[in-house]
Amino acid sequence: MDNKVQIEHFSKSDWPKISTIYKEGIATGIATFETNIPSWETWDTSHIASCRLKAVINYETVGWVALSLASKREVYKGVAEVSIYITTKFRNLGIGALLLSALIEESEKQGFWTLQAGIFSQNKSSIALHKSLGFREIGFREKIGKLDNIWYDNIILERRSKKII
Repeated sequence: MDNKVQIEHFSKSDWPKISTIYKEGIATGIATFETNIPSWETWDTSHIASCRLKAVINYETVGWVALSLASKREVYKGVAEVSIYITTKFRNLGIGALLLSALIEESEKQGFWTLQAGIFSQNKSSIALHKSLGFREIGFREKIGKLDNIWYDNIILERRSKKII
C-alpha cells in the first residue's frame, strides 16, 4: 500500500477533511477527551506548523498527524505531543506507521528531541503503533479524565531521538 500513499504537509485549506477525520476519532470514544471539533484558528494556535502531515491516497486525505508543544517553557522547546488519526475505512493498513515515521523524521529536522503521547489504555492499536516505532511506555495515569461520565486511564509513551543528543 505504501507506494500509493503520499505524505504531505497540510494547512488551513485541508481543515475540512482533517477535521472530519478528527471527528471520526472523537466518535470512537477512546482517541481523545475532546468532544467537539475546534475551529481551525483554535487548532492552528495549538499545533506546530512545521510538523503537520497528511496521508493522501488518490487525492483523498485518509489520515493526519501533528505535534503540539508539551510546554511553553524554553527548557522544553524540543518536547512535543503527538496526535494521529486515520479515517475509519483506512485503519489497520499501515498508514499510521507511514505517517508517524514521517513525523518522527520531520520532528528531528525541526529540533525536537522527545515526542510523547498520552493514549487511552483501551486504544491498543495506537499503543502498539507507537511502540513499533521506538516509543516506550513510561507511565500510567489512572482515571486521568472523565468522558460521558466514565473515567479513563492513559498510557504515557515517549520516544527520545537518537539524532539529537
